[in-house]
Order: sequence, then structure tokens, then C-alpha cells
Amino acid sequence: MPTRDSAGDNAALTNASDIFSLIATGAAVSRSALLERSGLSRVTVTQRLNALIAADLVEEAAKTLPSGGRPTRVLAVNRRVGHVLVANIGEAHLHLALMSPEPAVIAQSTLRYEVAEGPAATLDRIADGFRRLLSDTDGGDGMLLGIGLSLPAPVDYKRGRVVGPSIMRGWDDVDIIGPMVGHFGVPVYVDNDVNLMTLYEYRRHFHLADDMLFIKVGTGIGAGFIADGKIFRGAHGASGDIGHIQFDSDDPPLCRCGKLGCVEARAAGWAIARDLRAHGFKADNARDVIALVEEQVPEAIMMLRKAGRVIGEVMADVVSILNPGLIVVGGTLARGGDFLLSGIRELVYQRCLPLATRELNIVLAPPQADIALFGAGQLVVDNVFSPAGAANLLNRMVSTAVRPDRPERARRRMGRAG
Repeated sequence: MPTRDSAGDNAALTNASDIFSLIATGAAVSRSALLERSGLSRVTVTQRLNALIAADLVEEAAKTLPSGGRPTRVLAVNRRVGHVLVANIGEAHLHLALMSPEPAVIAQSTLRYEVAEGPAATLDRIADGFRRLLSDTDGGDGMLLGIGLSLPAPVDYKRGRVVGPSIMRGWDDVDIIGPMVGHFGVPVYVDNDVNLMTLYEYRRHFHLADDMLFIKVGTGIGAGFIADGKIFRGAHGASGDIGHIQFDSDDPPLCRCGKLGCVEARAAGWAIARDLRAHGFKADNARDVIALVEEQVPEAIMMLRKAGRVIGEVMADVVSILNPGLIVVGGTLARGGDFLLSGIRELVYQRCLPLATRELNIVLAPPQADIALFGAGQLVVDNVFSPAGAANLLNRMVSTAVRPDRPERARRRMGRAG
């Protein structure tokens, strides 16, 4: 836990949230950049920066930046400032992790899970799992900064609640944030898994793109959209729900949402597995589909190509409306590579006007396990280190400041409840 010097200036520290946010988000990583970006006087910047350094929240790294004159030392948030707790609620598992602010995994666990358990029991299980992670790591470094939850359902982000029909039966309009705040007393953020995958991919691999569309093709199908560097969620969290766009046909397949002819019912992992079973193959989910593709089973390859064309058909409409500069395809079925991607590209370039596709790139996401979990960590960090979040964090730290005569007791308190 970063500790305060007993002679430190609490007022200067609580007023330093703007400086702290600029450093934490990478918007200003030198003293001169802080002067330029903050618009504050040199004396004020120096006073507030010194308070952050005295509190061990910010450090001047040995690395330097070229500046045309004397080398400029890089300012960075102390990695020991704190940690975050995140959970990805899947359809059959709960994946929990304790993460550093990068975000990077410190410790993690996976629990079997069924949606039928209901929201109250599930949130209690997550809270218990978080406590075990904290116990196993002796509370982690620093204080608990916040909690992030990823859900496989539409989420009203402002209220932190599942909205509308989804596979998470019984979760509609249930308060998720309240119980978790009750357990840990820290900020809690909840979002749809595809939005979080989109956020992480954008921040880690494609941050140079102003506008990006991410498509998750796995057990289900969904999309997330980055507009001017920010997640676009829509009015109530339903943005990007392309899996339930319907196509007319003579014999539309039944979707698990109860409607006929949805994109998911034609191209999702569960739908391809259904069709492979009809041909005599053992396939229960998207992973089984990819296993058959990797074994070069012709029927599996053919169905994955067909799925790509179905997704490409709906993406052509999305491209015509949103005009993204980049489409990133991820999820379990993306491991099928060009077998999936070629169909998407074919329909998008065939159906869209040249103006919309002239500089459009359609690529596969870099392979990485459970990016929704990392996205949940990124969501917490983004909020905690935002100007408003940084002010709240510094106020929390001052109100629970470590006293020199009881540092260990205070450290355990802050690590447990923030």
C-alpha cells in the first residue's frame, strides 16, 4: 500500500486529482506536459505533483524522454497503488481475477456455474471468490480500486442492470451494483461482455483507429462499436446486438431467443454445432466446431464458410450505416481464420458502396484467453483514473490514510474494503 508521509499535505493531495488523472491515463507523462495539458501554473503543478510523489502514488521513472534539451524523466503511477477485482460471468463458468492496474492478472480462479442459480446466489459466489483471491494474495498491493463485472447479456451501463430478454433468465432489471458495493464498499462497474472485449482490443491493439467495429463470433454473436475513441452503447445497452437481426427465408431456423431466422440461429457456434450433429458429428458448442475445422473435416469447414457469409451479409448493412475504418473479428470461431473471414469480407465488399470500403480493414483479433475479463479490468481502471474517479480515489485514500503507528492494520482495512 502506498503510504503518506505524516507531514504530507492532505489538501494538496485531494486537489491533485486532475494531475493524477493526466498521468494515470498517459495524457501527460512529464512535468512540461502536465503544465501544458492542465493549464495550471508551474507552482500549482509542482505542489500537487510533489504531494502525489510523497504519497507514493506517482513516481519519476529512470526512463527519460527526448526533449531537445535536458532529458525529461517519465512520470508514471506507482504499480503498487492498488488492484482491481473482475469477474466474467459466462454461460457455464465464472472466471474471477485479481488484477493490477495495467491490467494484468495477479491471481485468478474459475468456478462452474449455471444461470439457473439466479442473480443473488451468483453475486454471493463471486463475492466469496473475490475474498479467497484477496486472502490467497494477502490482500494484494495497495487498496482495492474497484470491481468490474462482465455479463453475456444486454446491460444498461448507467444503471448497471441487465435489460430485456437474454440467456440470463431472472436477471432482468436486478440491482447488481448495490450488492457488490455492500460486500466491498468500492466503485462497481458492469457491462456487456462484447463491449468489454471491444474496449480491451481497442486499447491494447488498435488504439490508433478512431472508429472500430468488433465482432464476437462464438457461442453467440454480438458486436461492439468504438466511435471517436469511446464505446458507443446506445440508449439502453442494446447497441451491437447483431446476433438477433432476422433474415427472411422459406424455412427460418428457430433461435434460442424464441424468434425465427436470427443471425445467431444461422451462424453462431451453437447453431453450427446443431447442424453438424444433424450430419452425424459430435459437436455441442463452438469449441467442438473449431476442433472439427482444425481436423480438416469438410462439412465443418463448409459450415464455417457459410457462417462467415451470413455474418458478412448483416455486417454489410452495419458498415453502410456506421462507416467504420476497421472491423476486428474475435471469439472462438475466429480461430477458424480465413475460413470464417473470407465469407465476411466477400459479402461486405460485394454489398457496400466503394466509399464505405475504400479504406476499410477487416482483420482477426490477436488470440488471447478471456479478453472480456481483461476488458472488465480496463473498464475499472478507465473509470477510477478518470478526472472524477481520481478525485474520488484520492478522497478515499485521505479518509483512510495510513497512520505511522498502525500501518499494517490500515493496509489490511484498505485492501479489504477500499
